[in-house]
Amino acid sequence: MKAQPIGGRVVTPVTLLLGLLVAIALYLLGKRFLLGLGAVTNINDGFPWGLWIAWDVVIGTALACGGYAMALLVYVANKGHYHPLVRPALLASVFGYSLGGLSVIFDLGRWWNAWHIFAPAYIQWGSVMVEVALCIAAYVVVLWIEFLPTLFERLGMTDARAKLDKALFVIIALGILLPTMHQSSLGSLLVVFGYQIHPLWQSNQLLPLLFLISAIGMGFSVVVFEACLSSVGFQRPLEVPILERLAGILVWLLVAFLVLRFLDLAVRGAVGAMFASGALSFWFWLETVLFALPVVLLFKPQARARRQALFLAATAMLLAGALYRINAFLIGYETGPGWHYFPALSEVLVTVGIVALEILAYIVFVRKLPVLPRAH
Repeated sequence: MKAQPIGGRVVTPVTLLLGLLVAIALYLLGKRFLLGLGAVTNINDGFPWGLWIAWDVVIGTALACGGYAMALLVYVANKGHYHPLVRPALLASVFGYSLGGLSVIFDLGRWWNAWHIFAPAYIQWGSVMVEVALCIAAYVVVLWIEFLPTLFERLGMTDARAKLDKALFVIIALGILLPTMHQSSLGSLLVVFGYQIHPLWQSNQLLPLLFLISAIGMGFSVVVFEACLSSVGFQRPLEVPILERLAGILVWLLVAFLVLRFLDLAVRGAVGAMFASGALSFWFWLETVLFALPVVLLFKPQARARRQALFLAATAMLLAGALYRINAFLIGYETGPGWHYFPALSEVLVTVGIVALEILAYIVFVRKLPVLPRAH
């Protein structure tokens, strides 16, 4: 299934709205860099990370795991029939990780020292945060190299494409290794917080594995979600037979996640906390229901052929993965009495602007570059 640009107008009411949201975010970020974090955020000494870190790094990179998930299927499991989904997933990963890595600078108090991350003299080599930062930075470079064949194809650079293809297997291998490392390490960040994380989300043993499995599940789900929206938004046929197989993998991945999640709670003696933690119990069960919903919707093979079920299941999984991370990093985090946090409107608008920029860039690229497979 050869890819081709879908064409069409770039300037539409949708892209104009997205551009407006991006402009608002840029204005607020200008205030942040000129006047400091306190001018646009509600973060404090008790909650120094807030929404931006929770979204940009922890949630945003997981939502950008479509390319990683498809690489595992196509290049490791050798399931070539999923190949038509690789380029769209890769493009979403390129923008998700690039903007996620760049937006980390928004969260740094002394943002002008961001280059210290890459200076060996300043690096604390035993830090989990250093490993996450370096892995994400390296993976952004890897993603753009993986996307180069699409650009070469559009520009007619066949010789450059042929030369890159000979070395691309090394790049793809790095593209599988790096997210495996940093997605699991995002779970390890919580281990450092110790008792400050509520027992419903704290686990010294399984947090890295749970974060990795849920990130892969979010990667598969965002591929289905993206395919459904592209089908409607660009008036294209939906690749139901391919997505049907992908949904079957997602079901068993979520079953494994839920089994490990409850087994971990039982081993740690935290089962009672599921019912006796007040509002936190509500957030835990909402998260759990969202994780279980795709299993219920897609467990029967015949249900996976229905596009409504595919879209609802993918949406539920994305919400579940996002809520799991919000619960662990913000809602279930208690640094001590006297500290409270709720994101400011400006924080929300910046986050919305980042998402709008990703969608806007995706629309432009698929209209101008051979990303989506040719529609029949």
